[in-house]
Amino acid sequence: MVITRFAPSPTGYLHIGGLRTALYSWLWAKKNSGKFLLRIEDTDLKRNSKEATKAIIEAFKWVGLSHDDEVFYQSQRFDIYKKYVNQLLDEKKAYYCYMTPKDKEELYEKQKANKEAKIRLNMVAIDIFIAFLGLIGFPLE
Repeated sequence: MVITRFAPSPTGYLHIGGLRTALYSWLWAKKNSGKFLLRIEDTDLKRNSKEATKAIIEAFKWVGLSHDDEVFYQSQRFDIYKKYVNQLLDEKKAYYCYMTPKDKEELYEKQKANKEAKIRLNMVAIDIFIAFLGLIGFPLE
C-alpha cells in the first residue's frame, strides 16, 4: 500500500506552496488506493506555535484535504529518538558537540562573509534532541 505524508512545521502559517505539496501527496495516495497522513513537525520547541498548528489543520478542512488516521505529532516520538541517540553515543558513532552556540554563530558569520557553503555542524536532524542530550555531532571519517 502506498502511504504518503505531509509534514509541515508549525513555526508559521501554512502557505500556498505547502498546500500544493500536500495536495500532490494526497492525490498520489488516493490514485494508488493508499493513505495520506498528516504529521506535524513540532520538534522545534522554541519556535512552535499552537495557533499555527491549528491553522494548518483548519486549512486542510477548508480546502477539503482529508488525512487518514489521526494527526501525528513528531514530538510524541522523543523517547524513541532519545534511545537511538544514546545508542549512537554509546557506539561512538556520535559525539557531544564542543562548540558553544556563540562559537557556531561566529563560524556561520565567517562562512557567510567568505561566501562559503554554510556547514551546519552537528545539525543533521539533531536539533530535536537538544532538549535531552545537549548538542551532538557525527564523526567525519
